[in-house]
Amino acid sequence: MVTIGYHASHEQFTPGALIRYAKMAEDAGFVGGMCSDHLHPWSEDQGESGHAWTWLGAALQATTQGTYGVVTAPVQRYHPAVIAQACATLAEMFPGRFWVAVGSGEALNEHVTGEPWPREEVRDLRLKEAVDVIRALWAGELVNHRGLIRVEEAKLYTLPETLPLLIGAAVTQETAAWVAGWADGFVTVNRDPDALGEVVERFRAGGGEGKPMYLQVHVSYAESEEEAYAGAYDQWRTVIFPSDVLASLDMPSQFDAAATFVRPEDLDRNIWISNDLDRHIEWLQKCIDLGFDVINVHNVNRDQERFIEAYGKHVLPALQK
Repeated sequence: MVTIGYHASHEQFTPGALIRYAKMAEDAGFVGGMCSDHLHPWSEDQGESGHAWTWLGAALQATTQGTYGVVTAPVQRYHPAVIAQACATLAEMFPGRFWVAVGSGEALNEHVTGEPWPREEVRDLRLKEAVDVIRALWAGELVNHRGLIRVEEAKLYTLPETLPLLIGAAVTQETAAWVAGWADGFVTVNRDPDALGEVVERFRAGGGEGKPMYLQVHVSYAESEEEAYAGAYDQWRTVIFPSDVLASLDMPSQFDAAATFVRPEDLDRNIWISNDLDRHIEWLQKCIDLGFDVINVHNVNRDQERFIEAYGKHVLPALQK
């Protein structure tokens, strides 16, 4: 049976509020969840950006069911040895309840080091080097590495009995096929079901057959259709651009400027917006039919309590029959 979890958006809410929402979501029937790892939010209107790794330990302690994961970039802003240690620590404290997804990152978060933002192909090579370093450290090796990433005599002394899953983050078909060759599974985001199905097929064909598949679903639920669209437009209009644009802009103000001419109807490509819970059930069922093992739902508007309550009463029971 598919697991449906709660996405905790650090860009929109304080860490303390997200702990309350995570516990509320568990009480409503969500199982586990995931969070983002940002230094900056996607827009000035979102207005928050707590430290994901600090929050994860508190969230796993506050909740008792399911797994929690994070999508991170183990490069530039972080050294892969630091990420390897953080993952190992969480996996030791919460056996079987933590997973990590890695991607090549966005300039929004990584440019703060002052290092140049590499071309996409270089970012991918750098990510793969980081993955190899993390796996070697998890194997207990003394690691030295010279490449796009440098590692000098690194070794982890605290390792969990069961290593966390190392998931590859992928949006495009090409990236899905690439991560299938080295990741324990993959995570992607919702879109038109036909297009999403093509990404799934490329992952499976590239070597991902039988590996777990995770999906982050952006929705906007509110009491009325107008409120649902208004809330999505206020909070998430800056995150509807293609992945190459999302990876390239440096500051929230630049995303706000880029979204100047975004219309509410433009959001439909990336966010499933409706006050009709039957439509939410239909959308999520299509994702289940594609074979996703874990679906983490992100209500992009600010009314998390209404969303959690409504999903707990109507959506989750319908999908978990």
